[in-house]
Amino acid sequence: MPTPPAFSNAQKAKRDFGARLGEIRKTAGLTARALASSCGWHESKVSRIENGKTSPSADDIRLWAAQCDASDQIGDLVASLEAIEGMFVQWRRMERGGLRRAHESVMPLWQRTRRFRTYSPWLIPGAVQTESYTRALLRGTAARRGLPDDVEDAVRVRNERLKLLHQKDRTFAVLVEEAVLRNVMGDTDIMAGQLGYLLTVSELPSVSLGVLPLGADRTAMPPVEDFWIFDDAQVNVELISGYLTITQPGEVAMYADAFARLFKIAVVGAPARRLIASAIEALQ
Repeated sequence: MPTPPAFSNAQKAKRDFGARLGEIRKTAGLTARALASSCGWHESKVSRIENGKTSPSADDIRLWAAQCDASDQIGDLVASLEAIEGMFVQWRRMERGGLRRAHESVMPLWQRTRRFRTYSPWLIPGAVQTESYTRALLRGTAARRGLPDDVEDAVRVRNERLKLLHQKDRTFAVLVEEAVLRNVMGDTDIMAGQLGYLLTVSELPSVSLGVLPLGADRTAMPPVEDFWIFDDAQVNVELISGYLTITQPGEVAMYADAFARLFKIAVVGAPARRLIASAIEALQ
């Protein structure tokens, strides 16, 4: 599986930050060995940081800058480090307090967003899930990751998001691959209820639902990773290993462009509803 562009960008940001620290060291006239010695580190630590192979701590940054007579840059360097670390969060870090807390942590983002755009190649997106579908997904997640059983609490938090669908000042553009309609989550009854709910919410004025049909020409835009765009301010990407947050305007624009290209391939309205109805029939 190719590395997602967003993850590559997170890695690049880490390398660029290391190169910046290297320039500070060189400007101070210090060798890597001299800096490591003055900091009380093994020499290889400086090399690993500068090459983006090791992430420095905030304390490492403060010591580095102080030894390089660059204490005036500490605030900016620490802020940059925090931004880079926030780009990619492993699931075990995000969910160590349980699924409920993980879902609560993103509620402020949902509450302040007015325009939602989401694409999924494998699951029904959270904003248009039924309670039963959500429960099945979260139980599977908790089992795979060995998490505490707070699924019911997490489901209640997720249900708060569903209220946003009925607020007139928000819009939801939802794109799914047709295969999503065929991937059974929970059991056939849960899946049939979920697909029926999709038919219902697709009629809401706040929701635009598109399905990318199997067999469509994907030359212009192949399937990509699951992502959410919140207004034009932030993109979240879900990976097997973790959760990416993207706020750099150029990268957000890349995902907006990808969404627009995917939307051109999708069918909406009656053709989309026919695909959903066909998936329901296949469950019987």
